Amino acid sequence: MLNISELKFDEKGLIPAIVVDAVTKKVLTLAYMNEESLKISLEKGLTCFYSRSRQELWLKGETSGNYQHIVSITADCDNDALVVMVEKDGPACHTGTDSCFTKPVYESEDLHEFSYEGLMELIRGRKTDRKEGSYTTYLFDKGMDKILKKVGEESTEVIIAGKANDKAETVYEIADLAYHVMVLMIEMGISLEDIHRELASRHVIDHKVKQEKMTQ
Repeated sequence: MLNISELKFDEKGLIPAIVVDAVTKKVLTLAYMNEESLKISLEKGLTCFYSRSRQELWLKGETSGNYQHIVSITADCDNDALVVMVEKDGPACHTGTDSCFTKPVYESEDLHEFSYEGLMELIRGRKTDRKEGSYTTYLFDKGMDKILKKVGEESTEVIIAGKANDKAETVYEIADLAYHVMVLMIEMGISLEDIHRELASRHVIDHKVKQEKMTQ
């Protein structure tokens, strides 16, 4: 582990901290820390920054309730910048948006960004604003029984492809299954964060079980 004394703060005693959502991997904000705010962050497990405009420390969420629980802090190769992975309680931006980065400057016509969160938002949009001719809209119109039927059918297709040891087909069918499971999640009000927390809790349990076996 890198010691705080090894970090390179600038001439004003600050170091940039890029805050990233540990679940979605979305960049939430760029803030600054000094040595004191970094120490507070480590002690509390919550992000604490130094405001350059107010020239004072501020614990994120202290007034809004939108705390950022620190998962990890990593320095770059020059030790002069930090990436802070967090699980957040609410919007990261003071404007109320999920991220401070909301203003597109350039978008490639050929390359397209993909994220599970983005796909979930698209599916959620089909539920709230039923676009005519959309397959996703069709599933929501048909309701839970149809959605569950499709999840079952796609699960079977994954099994068949896997049994045939056909990697390409298995990847294709897993993608189909993942999509239909996400439709089910939106229908039931289940978020990616819900699944993330469940899997994270199982990882901890699995780790404990492994350690218990090693000590036997």
